Amino acid sequence: MNDAPIGVFDSGLGGLTVWSELRRKLPVESLVYYGDGKNCPYGDKSPEEVRKHVDFAVRRLLDRGVKLIVVACNAATAMAIDHLRETYPVPFVGLEPAVKPAALSSHSGVIGILATAATLKGRLFRETSQRYAGRVRILSRVGEGFVELVESNRENSDEAVETVRRQVEPMIEAGADRIVLGCTHYPFLVPAMRRVIGDRGAELVNPAAAVERHTEALLRELGLASGAGHAPRYEFMTSADEAYLCKLIAKSEEAATADFG
Repeated sequence: MNDAPIGVFDSGLGGLTVWSELRRKLPVESLVYYGDGKNCPYGDKSPEEVRKHVDFAVRRLLDRGVKLIVVACNAATAMAIDHLRETYPVPFVGLEPAVKPAALSSHSGVIGILATAATLKGRLFRETSQRYAGRVRILSRVGEGFVELVESNRENSDEAVETVRRQVEPMIEAGADRIVLGCTHYPFLVPAMRRVIGDRGAELVNPAAAVERHTEALLRELGLASGAGHAPRYEFMTSADEAYLCKLIAKSEEAATADFG
């Protein structure tokens, strides 16, 4: 038993889609969230830059006494997860696009992957895609402008629908019946995506539930789960200014009750 908090890290607001799943499914666990709003987004940065930013964030979380860190950022996972596991003494849970569940559940044999350029170039995505390339046709597209829409609270605008349409429509027209959300910012755009998909039967695949299950299993396996009567605390940190911290906290309240697909 260990009542220390779980650390959750993302380049900005997107990791709140994972944070909300952890909060719902692990109600006695305290959570410390770090959003690197000063350096968001990561998708267009070099691995060296991302590792530098992630190192800083991890040290901040370790200063808060976290027992485990969830890297709730696909780009950071792709570029830094091996480095983190080799460098720091706590367990890490990373993300990768949910190719496997999409491929295994597809009826059409075509799946779409929406992600950042960094994630699509990463080893985890390449290896997983190769594993299932003989089973399904995989269409991958960069979610151009998606992160910026979420970071500026424009995910429910008409602009968001048209931005999403440019990337999602070609996947639907090519027969995709599963679309993987390969960046933690993207679930905030689920309402816009559903408007674009309409009644055409494509399902959105959000990996947050799988991340929570992995985290829960690791807590049990390592004896790190909080006690049944523990009263959780939720703390938020950022590399950006006070205004961004306020936006982060407000977004967490939205995320706590949202349906991310």
